[in-house]
Amino acid sequence: MEVTPQCVVALTWTLKDTLGETLDVLDEPVEFVVGGHDLLAKIEEALQGHEPGDKLDLHLEPEEAFGDYDDQLVFLEPRTRFPADLEEGMTFEGLPEGSNPEAPRDVLYTVTEIYPEHVVVDGNHPLAGIALRLHLKVEAVREATEEEIGRGTSGTGFFKVHPQGPGSTSLH
Repeated sequence: MEVTPQCVVALTWTLKDTLGETLDVLDEPVEFVVGGHDLLAKIEEALQGHEPGDKLDLHLEPEEAFGDYDDQLVFLEPRTRFPADLEEGMTFEGLPEGSNPEAPRDVLYTVTEIYPEHVVVDGNHPLAGIALRLHLKVEAVREATEEEIGRGTSGTGFFKVHPQGPGSTSLH
C-alpha cells in the first residue's frame, strides 16, 4: 500500500539542523495519520505515493516547520510562582496563576533560566527559527481506522513536545 490521505504511516527518521548536528533520532517506527494533524504539511506532501521501504530526504525552512523564533513569547516571571524543585528544561502547559496576563495560556513553556527572584520561560517550540534536514524512512502503511480519521491523529503529533518530568522533554 502506498501513502495516501486518510492512511496511517509508520516512520523512522533522523533530524539534523543545517550544520549537520543531530537533533533527534527515531529508531523504532511511530505511526502518524496522513491527512490529519500529526505531520507537518511539507512532510505529508512529500510522503504521498511512497511505499514501505522508501527513504526521503527533506529540507524544511522554519516557516515550513515550527515557524520563526518569536521573542514576544519569552517571559520573566517571579520565582515564587513555580515549584521548589524547578529545573531548566522543565515544561509547563500555560503559566502559573497570577503570571503575566499578556502571556498566551494555551502554549507549552520551557524554563530556560532560573534566578533567585525570577524565572525565564520561553513559549517558542524548541525548533522554532531552525531550518531542518529530515531523513525519513517509510516503515509501514495501513488504512486509518474511523476513530483515527475522526480524531485526525494516531496519538502522536510530529515533534510535539510532551512533558516528561523534571528537566526532560520528548520531541515525539
